[in-house]
Amino acid sequence: MAMTGQSSFTTMSNHTKERVTMAKVTLENFYSNLIAQHEEREMRQQKLEKVMDQEGLADEDKRMRRSQHARKESEFLRLKRTRLGLDDFESLKVIGRGAFGEVRLVQKKDTGHVYAMKILRKADMLEKEQVGHIRAERDILVEADSQWVVKMFYSFQDKMNLYLIMEFLPGGDMMTLLMKKDTLSEEASQFYIGETVLAIDSIHQLGFIHRDIKPDNLLLDSRGHVKLSDFGLCTGLKKAHRTEFYRNLSHNLPTDFNFQNMNSKRKAETWKRNRRQLAFSTVGTPDYIAPEVFMQNGYNKLCDWWSLGVIMYEMLIGYPPFCSETPQETYRKVMNWRETLVFPPEVPISEKAKDLILRFCCEPDHRIGTSGVEEIKTNAFFEGVDYDHIRERPAAIPIEIKSIDDTSNFDEFPESDILQPTVVTNHSEADLKNKDWVFINYTYKRFEGLTARGAIPSYMKSSKR
Repeated sequence: MAMTGQSSFTTMSNHTKERVTMAKVTLENFYSNLIAQHEEREMRQQKLEKVMDQEGLADEDKRMRRSQHARKESEFLRLKRTRLGLDDFESLKVIGRGAFGEVRLVQKKDTGHVYAMKILRKADMLEKEQVGHIRAERDILVEADSQWVVKMFYSFQDKMNLYLIMEFLPGGDMMTLLMKKDTLSEEASQFYIGETVLAIDSIHQLGFIHRDIKPDNLLLDSRGHVKLSDFGLCTGLKKAHRTEFYRNLSHNLPTDFNFQNMNSKRKAETWKRNRRQLAFSTVGTPDYIAPEVFMQNGYNKLCDWWSLGVIMYEMLIGYPPFCSETPQETYRKVMNWRETLVFPPEVPISEKAKDLILRFCCEPDHRIGTSGVEEIKTNAFFEGVDYDHIRERPAAIPIEIKSIDDTSNFDEFPESDILQPTVVTNHSEADLKNKDWVFINYTYKRFEGLTARGAIPSYMKSSKR
């Protein structure tokens, strides 16, 4: 009898385990949300008082400003309670596509504001174990209220997808810019690398490591300045970025002999021809990932500086240092960087630039940035850079924006049916429903996003749709 009772207890506890976890997560989220909302409200009030003191307002003016602010807070609470969904946005165009979904240019129907909507398929993320990564991305975008990080205004979900409503950055991304240009000048590289140093440092200061710094994730705003995006790898690693993934893919792949013997011009052409496919694949490209990240036996924020060194090399040379015909061969080259990190003699670059690349791409113990970001900012390559005003100055390559929904700096993508109701089997629908609790508390609304009315950036005002 005792044995039977024991086994039924075990069965029962296994059966209820997920429900207990689900209840725990729900309660934790409810209370942490309440506390966070209260703290945010207090911070906004303190900020208002500080601004009014700085402006030296009279008591009567202060009273008026406080009552305006109180009305905004009430409106925010009311709007937070309204459910935001796909029906609130008009889809204008697909501007990006990746392994787990796509990015669309959308317009919010009530305000006319234009955003970039990132759509992620729940089923794909559950299958590829991406839930933790996408949760990390959402949390970072909520926390990182910085000029260096792409702003998220809302997030919501439905049965099939998760949605992140981000600011639309009409300048496109660094990958597209690099594919248009053969190489960048040292002056332009100094500007983009300098801004990316400040952007990476801003997330390091929040306690995050990006782990996936690559040109695809460096977005350009309407004036051509850098903003970081895509924080899906900020905690943990995609399976595709693990050593064994590249080791075990296939042993019958073509050799890298041809690529090795190409001159720089041919290498750059081949790289650019294959680059887009790499960006869309689930495998991705290991070109920018630091060797210690592959080793999985401990790494820190310095891995982001390695990636920046690889990008700097690509800007000046025309292709990244470890690029190959296959991801496995690239992985092998990254791991053997002491032999494979070489500069082609036919592409002249300054000693200052070479030195900085080799300070970024070296052993973590000797890597620049070990003693802090100042070590990087004061490197000889950045001589003359005014970091305090870099974002106010004109960008190295100006961006031309013709209208509020100008997508000329993005590639063309065919339409897809990601927003159409999908015909799913009862089994897969039930499965999704059972697993849906892992996406709890995904919804978010930013105070400025909900309380602003018609606050469209000045460069867009003249030609609103």
